[in-house]
Amino acid sequence: MSTNTIDSTRKVTTRRLIEMKQRGEKISMLTAYDFTSARILDEAGIDTILVGDSASNVMAGNTTTLPITLDQMIYHAKSVVKGVRRALVIVDLPFGSYQGNSKEALASAIRIMKESHAEAVKMEGGAEVAESIQRILSAGIPVMGHLGLTPQSINKFGTYNVRAREEAEAEKLIADAHLLEEIGCFGMVLEKVPAALATRVADEVSIPIIGIGAGGGCDGQVLVMHDMLGLNRGFSPRFLRRYADLHSVITDAVGRYIEDVKHSDFPSTSEQY
Repeated sequence: MSTNTIDSTRKVTTRRLIEMKQRGEKISMLTAYDFTSARILDEAGIDTILVGDSASNVMAGNTTTLPITLDQMIYHAKSVVKGVRRALVIVDLPFGSYQGNSKEALASAIRIMKESHAEAVKMEGGAEVAESIQRILSAGIPVMGHLGLTPQSINKFGTYNVRAREEAEAEKLIADAHLLEEIGCFGMVLEKVPAALATRVADEVSIPIIGIGAGGGCDGQVLVMHDMLGLNRGFSPRFLRRYADLHSVITDAVGRYIEDVKHSDFPSTSEQY
């Protein structure tokens, strides 16, 4: 068996992601929120699956990520884990489950790990949430950071525009990235920041940097599955590449089904018992 074959079937761990960065292998990540989608992504060879709080948008129809609860995140995570054999499964800690209270943060992370059987959690923010991150890490729970545009802080930002264009915010992001590495995060997401800044961060820290709207200099990339498959037509940022148009495929299939039912063409004789 070739090395490539072994590598493509070996279980992905937090340590393996760091090894991938060290040898210059890019890391692929997509979101998933249910068993069927997770199984498809895993069988296709995705390295990492993020059970994102973006479920609040694409699954529940909310305009922000803020409404989704810890119980709902655990429900989605449990469904995803059951469909995965190889990929590393990371779960977002939702808004309100870790900010400002490190004991509550630890309790939230423990619930996710015990009830969903996922392998890591992701948290938005730098120095502001360092205490919560450290407490979670002290319990042996791997943490991925998230800097740049942090959607849970949308009401503070007031916009989803690119972050860290100004020098002061850029310098804080760099400092936060080093802090997250120093306290023990195994990686971090950089969202909607200038490509040059993201490349600098990826070069300066030893842990993997996963970009979304952060350019090609990152160690890996993440997209929301529903966006890259073309299920969501109302979202068209510059960083999004649509790899399929499933909205049209599904609309056509449903239309043909309706037509067949209306004209008694379905079920046929061969489709009956």
